[in-house]
Amino acid sequence: MRTRTEKTCMRKSCKEIVRVLIVDDSALARAMVKSNLLMDKQIKVIGEATNGREAIEKIRDLKPDIVTMDIEMPVMNGIEAIEHIMATDAVPILVVTTHDDAHTAYTAVSKGALDLLPKPDMSLDSAHEFIKKVKLLSQVKVITHIRGKRAVQKPPEPLRPLGLVKDTGRIIAIASPTGGPHALSTILSSLPEKFPCPVVITQHIPDGFVKGLADWLSNASNLHLTVAEHGQLLEPGIVYLSPSEQHMELGSAKRISLIERAPGDIYHPSCDLLLSSVARVYGNKSVGVILTGMGNDGAAGITAIHKAGGITIAQNEATSVIFGMNRIAIEVGSISRVLPIRDIGSEVVRLLSI
Repeated sequence: MRTRTEKTCMRKSCKEIVRVLIVDDSALARAMVKSNLLMDKQIKVIGEATNGREAIEKIRDLKPDIVTMDIEMPVMNGIEAIEHIMATDAVPILVVTTHDDAHTAYTAVSKGALDLLPKPDMSLDSAHEFIKKVKLLSQVKVITHIRGKRAVQKPPEPLRPLGLVKDTGRIIAIASPTGGPHALSTILSSLPEKFPCPVVITQHIPDGFVKGLADWLSNASNLHLTVAEHGQLLEPGIVYLSPSEQHMELGSAKRISLIERAPGDIYHPSCDLLLSSVARVYGNKSVGVILTGMGNDGAAGITAIHKAGGITIAQNEATSVIFGMNRIAIEVGSISRVLPIRDIGSEVVRLLSI
């Protein structure tokens, strides 16, 4: 139940209190998370749980706005708990884990968690990033999932059309913000092994987690997937994933350039930088894709591809966990095709077959 103070706040049209349940078997970790969150007066920690089973019970009783979830716990781990929660009492879940558990954490994302962050330290920057993420994700309207499946759809069977063996001179560029990793895996799983152009991806991601994401996506893809390196020459059939610590863009020689982040950069890596460079280098040979997620990063870049004569695709609202970045791109009129996530991969393959 909400307190009188929270209800009064709502009547006065001020921002609603964000009610958080912290789940972690470590008392020290719970205390660290709590101390970070309580730096913001709009956040209230309404409970703590030491394992997944206890979390399920407390979610049912306390009705939190968001849950911070550890992965490795006794009795019931975080992945099992997330799958159960999203099938019964769906609530926004932020996985809070260590870099060592990054691969496992993305499995949690496939079960319904919205995003992940490293366990916070006592630094002010860490606390601010953590608070911002909790407040943003608490606003997401999640829906109940069928047990063992995502709310969107099962990934399609890999497509293996004939004739896609030569370099077409084209490129596929994908912008994927918070909430996008599962959508990425759905697309990559539907691309055939002999793919005739490079694929470049920016996924908003915390520092230190890109290798875990790359490993997890590799399991879903027929293509070779690599974390991008400065100076790499783009090759057909290779998927290049931008590191989080640097922005990625393409140079005139179709080589990758990694650019250091500026202190004020809100999004990392930048979707706009990558997509805009793809428009400059590939022009009307570009295929830009913008996926489910928060923020407006990517709208300017996808517009640049559209103006250069490239084809632009946005994930539709019905299959979006967060209809945000893709919604903005659609509203500004820069999208050629709006498709459910299951159909984006097959549409890309169709376009390359023309």
